[in-house]
Formats: sequence, C-alpha cells, structure tokens
Amino acid sequence: MLKKRSWAFVCGCLVGLLLVVMASGPAYSAPVTLTYSIFFPATHGHTLLATEWAKEIEKRTNGAVKINMYPGATLTPADQCYDGVVKGISDIGMSVLSYTKGRFPLTEVIDLPQGYKSGSQVTQLCNAYYEKFKPKELDDVQIMYLHGHGPGIVHTKKPVTKMEDLKGMKIRCSGTSAKVASALGATPVAMAQTETYDALEKGVVDGLLSPMEALKGWKFVEVTKCTTENLGSSYSLCFFVAMNKKKWNALPKDVQETIQKVNQEWIPKTGATWNNMDKEAMELAVSKRNQIIKLSPEEDARWAKAVAPVLEEYVKTTKAKGLPGEEAFNFCRTWLKEHP
Repeated sequence: MLKKRSWAFVCGCLVGLLLVVMASGPAYSAPVTLTYSIFFPATHGHTLLATEWAKEIEKRTNGAVKINMYPGATLTPADQCYDGVVKGISDIGMSVLSYTKGRFPLTEVIDLPQGYKSGSQVTQLCNAYYEKFKPKELDDVQIMYLHGHGPGIVHTKKPVTKMEDLKGMKIRCSGTSAKVASALGATPVAMAQTETYDALEKGVVDGLLSPMEALKGWKFVEVTKCTTENLGSSYSLCFFVAMNKKKWNALPKDVQETIQKVNQEWIPKTGATWNNMDKEAMELAVSKRNQIIKLSPEEDARWAKAVAPVLEEYVKTTKAKGLPGEEAFNFCRTWLKEHP
C-alpha cells in the first residue's frame, strides 16, 4: 500500500512539473533558428539593440526561437534587405524603406522634411502611422516595428550659415532626402551609407544629410568639420524591422503573441536609442571642435519654406496613384503638433 502511495505521489509530481513547464511559455517540437540581416556595423548601437531584441525573444520563448545576427550588410546589402526578407534570403531584416526608391510611396510621408525634433518622436509617429493606415505596400512581409532617426540635418566640410552656402555643394543623401538637398540648392549625390566615409575623405562629396548619430556611429565626425542645425527643414527616414511572411505564418500563435509583445517594448527603446546616440554624437563633435551652427529663427524659416514644395509634391503624386497621401500627411502633421 505504501509503495502504491509513493508511486502515485511521484506520478503526481511529474504531472505537475510537466504542467509548469508547459505553462511557462511557448514551445516547439524542435527549436527554430532564424537569420537577421542588418546593415549597421556590429558595434553600432542599433545592432546591439537588435541583438538584445533577438535574445529577449529567445528567452521568452524558452529557447524555441533562436535568431542569428548578420550585421554590416554581410547577408544582404542595405538596399536589397527588404527584398531579401520577401524572398527568404534572410528571415528578418532591418533597413530603410526609401533605399528601395519608389516602392513604398505612401510611407514616404515619414521621410518628408516636417521639422522633426527627436528620434523618439519620429519612431512613435512611424508606428502610429502604420497602425492607422496599414499600408498595403508592406503586406508582403510581417512588420515587427518601424522606427526613424532624429532630425536629418546638414553636415559639411565648410561652414553653412545660410541657404546660399549650399549652392554647388555635392551632398550625399538617399531616398526622399535627395529632394530635400535639391530644394535647399545643393547637388544631391545618391550613395549608400557604407560608401560615404570614403567619399567624404576623398572629396567626392562635400557633405551629407543625416542625423547627428552618424557622426559617431559611422565616424563621419572624422571627415566633416561643421554641422548646421536646420531643424525647421529636418527630415527623417523610416526604418523597418520585418520578418518573412511564410516564416511568420509558420510560427504558433502563442509564439507570435510573445514576439509582438517584445516588439511593442522595443519601439520606445529604439526611439530612446536614437536620442541617446544623437546626444553622444553631439558631445563627440564638440570635443573634436567641430563647428555647430545654429540658424537664426528667420533663416531656419527660410529653409522650411524652401522645402515646402517637397511636401506638396508628395500629396500630389500619391493622389495621382490613388493613395491617401493627403490624409497620411495631415495625420502626421496633426500628430506632430500633439506630440512635440
């Protein structure tokens, strides 16, 4: 009788332990390993944050989902990252939507020179826009989350104190920011971020449009001497973190829910990271005695007026394509006023 009771007790314990394990998180019959392509260098703040995201998912799925990182565009180049995710070359990817020019016309609203104040502001707006409009142009992937860098401003070798100083300058830009450079009187030069350092060093370009972050993260502080804070005409770029649709659909629902929870947590983390990197880059530029030029309110307003046609063109071209561009633009403008 004692042996039967002991055996029943052991069985009860084993069943209880099994229930605890099952309740502790999602599980697979076999672990799934995913690849993550990112163009930032291995030591860049966003690569480190993306790696934390991957580790957090592995932790919360009890090791059922493991994500291997491929930084520095080693798996897919920045401008091929989105297609790489669609085709399954990588299971997950982070890059910039406008690197695939013209493919995401509605979402270009984020890239417009709307006078952004911070990376956290842009990142919140990106995701608010996505939730509002659910753009069909992004339906061929599963969006994890979107984010955007802080104010995109002018960095040059020679001082730019007024808009006329940009005339004749070759300015590196990408996507929609090329229109910003043109509107301000500069000569836009489309170029991958990974090629920009050498181009600045060799004089192929005279400067670039980018957030402060790039001065440190991409070491551009070494090949530029001046930063002009043209905040009234500042732009941003919409970054994506996306997963291959088939890979996503193959995941159990509870695993998908776990990943989505982590995604929501990473939105403010990513925005804060942009802010911190801008701050650190500014401190670095000052320590290197780079010149920081603050435009007068009147001059800043001139720059903002100069880029207004870029905003108008977006509304006009999206309307011609049957897209709700005007609604998207008005949504963004209202949101920015309510979230300064």
